[in-house]
Amino acid sequence: MTGHHPQTRAVHPPVLQPAGSRPLGVPIYQGHLFAFDAADDLATAFTGPDEAYMYARMSNPTVRSLEQALTELEGGQGALATGSGMGAVNAVLMGLLRGGDHVIAQTALYGGTFALLQDLAERWGVDVTFISGDDPDEVRDALRPETRLLYLETVANPTTHVTDLPAFTAAVQGTDVLTVVDNTFAPLLCRPIEHGVDIVIHSTTKYLSGHGDVIGGAAVFADSDVRHRVWDHAVELGSVADPFAAWLTVRGLATLPLRVARQSESALDLARRLATHPSVERVHHPGLAEHPQYEAARRLLPDGCGGVLAFELTGGREAGRVFSDAVRLISLGPSLGSVASLVMHPASTSHRRMDAASLAAAGIGEGTVRLSVGLEHPDDLWADIEQALAKIG
Repeated sequence: MTGHHPQTRAVHPPVLQPAGSRPLGVPIYQGHLFAFDAADDLATAFTGPDEAYMYARMSNPTVRSLEQALTELEGGQGALATGSGMGAVNAVLMGLLRGGDHVIAQTALYGGTFALLQDLAERWGVDVTFISGDDPDEVRDALRPETRLLYLETVANPTTHVTDLPAFTAAVQGTDVLTVVDNTFAPLLCRPIEHGVDIVIHSTTKYLSGHGDVIGGAAVFADSDVRHRVWDHAVELGSVADPFAAWLTVRGLATLPLRVARQSESALDLARRLATHPSVERVHHPGLAEHPQYEAARRLLPDGCGGVLAFELTGGREAGRVFSDAVRLISLGPSLGSVASLVMHPASTSHRRMDAASLAAAGIGEGTVRLSVGLEHPDDLWADIEQALAKIG
């Protein structure tokens, strides 16, 4: 650039590429544009998720590093990182469904997923059959020629219902139905693709990033062709991940095994204490012997059941409000999987679009409280829970 005017040199600073060494961590490629020496190379870059980088809505080196890490984590053939968990759900459902298609979904779903399925039914004519998720024969009975997807959650939000994934994937074996599983509650603890699942969804906002400073999502695919179909739609939807958020998530993955192990241990400890408290009607945690899917959880989640539990308070909706207002160490907040503990009342927040009948069908009570256990000492968390429970009349 020495032969150009200063104005031109200011626009074209040197772009350095490491030589003789390599970065130990994943760099942040914040720039969104990449240049080519040949027109054909640029044209090829438009054609798929693994082609050369050219525009960040299509691909980015930092984002692709996250996608490759998640692919290895889940044992898939490729991944798509998105701007939020619902971005991943939308990309998968809207990328694979058409008007007149049929979906089978378990009743106990994240509220945002339930709302999206309702929206697709109303606007696109996608028919949805809800099942309890307890018996794979429900799937066989619901199958139709137009069935395209079976949608499940490893550990359901917020009831902690555990789906016997091998049994349910076997129910659609030999058909063209793709099984989609939200594994947000059980990263590392369960690898759904090993149980016959086709697409695994995560809200990376939660455990994968783990520090309460990221919004993100991801879908991991057992088949690269299915991934390409979803990627085509995600590019149009504009749901791809931001490079800085992707970098933070990659950083969070380094401590994921330690965090998940500690949070699982503390959550089970608190669940056992809550189960004996007079203000608590019922505790939902797969590690408790009285949990309806306890045996399935022992097979599917042998190393721990995650850091989320739910409990039903005597006194219903008002008790849930009082308890939520009374916690001090635990924060009242809408997410989960962070290093800090969070509590939420689903009936008035995440599942607010579900009426009383839908809540009951999903196993969510008016007084159900969801607790996401962080890395605090369990004795300190229990002291806060006890003082909040004491305020319930």
